[in-house]
Amino acid sequence: QVQLVESGGGLVQAGGSLRLSCTASGRTFSNYAMGWFRQAPGKEREFVGAISWSGRTTYYADSVKGRFTISRDNAKNTRYLQMNSLKPEDTAVYYCAIRSSTSIPTRDENEYDFWGQGTQVTVSS
Repeated sequence: QVQLVESGGGLVQAGGSLRLSCTASGRTFSNYAMGWFRQAPGKEREFVGAISWSGRTTYYADSVKGRFTISRDNAKNTRYLQMNSLKPEDTAVYYCAIRSSTSIPTRDENEYDFWGQGTQVTVSS
């Protein structure tokens, strides 16, 4: 079994920054891809960004491109989502997820098989 634990969420003013962390534990494996998704109240969950195991490949949603950055520390089995220039519309529960079958990231949430519990990010105007 794999557990993903997110941390780093909170309340921030517009224009501020937060860094989310996602640490995997339990069954150990490597060469996975990790994605970040978010779900705002009353909306469907949407793709935020994803990173390959090597870190050489990253994808971002257009809405966060240039403001959010994903990085990884494989030794710690941890991925980070650095969020800068936050906007009220970034308010959501943020989830990390692992695509264990391959190191290639994807925007398709159905390709991810392990999910974290989510962490709330609230951006005030």
